[in-house]
Amino acid sequence: MKLKTRCPWPADDSLMIKYHDKEWGVPLHNDKKLFEFLILEGFQAGLSWRTILHKRENFRKAFDKFDYNKVAKYDKRKINSLLKDAGIVRNRLKVESAIANAKAFLQVRKVFGTFDKYIWSFVGGKSIQNKFKSLKELPARTELSDKISDDLKKRGFKFVGSTIFYAHMQATGMVNDHLVSCYRYNEIREWLTNGN
Repeated sequence: MKLKTRCPWPADDSLMIKYHDKEWGVPLHNDKKLFEFLILEGFQAGLSWRTILHKRENFRKAFDKFDYNKVAKYDKRKINSLLKDAGIVRNRLKVESAIANAKAFLQVRKVFGTFDKYIWSFVGGKSIQNKFKSLKELPARTELSDKISDDLKKRGFKFVGSTIFYAHMQATGMVNDHLVSCYRYNEIREWLTNGN
């Protein structure tokens, strides 16, 4: 049986492999999931995605399954309890930014109807298909991620710098950054061609 060639970054971590094979780069149009990635990417700042991924279930439990309506109402007591939760990244600025982001997220939904409609408008509703051959070619940020990051900041979002947001674009399929040698590259392209 022929082994599938995948992007090298998951290495031999089974959770990273599952994430790469099932989620990363798949266009996401669900506000709750988009909010989850927005918060998790913010918590990743200065850390590895592997660290965050291995704590994701703890984050889901701690942040009410990323219900932005609930997170927007968190008070000092809730912040203090989150800062005592060893299952997540205990960083006051990041915890407070998650609450600020939930409030900003609700404002965007008020203006645009959905966060999905707002965020995907930056790419005309279509995933950008890159053609990278090696990890060295993958950008940390782009002009587009700069533009989106600036717009998010104007709307009150925190921990959404261009590099953080480019990682969000990769995760949520706004860009297809699977290497062309990776079996997922063509799977996602074909999936999009068939109208998904």
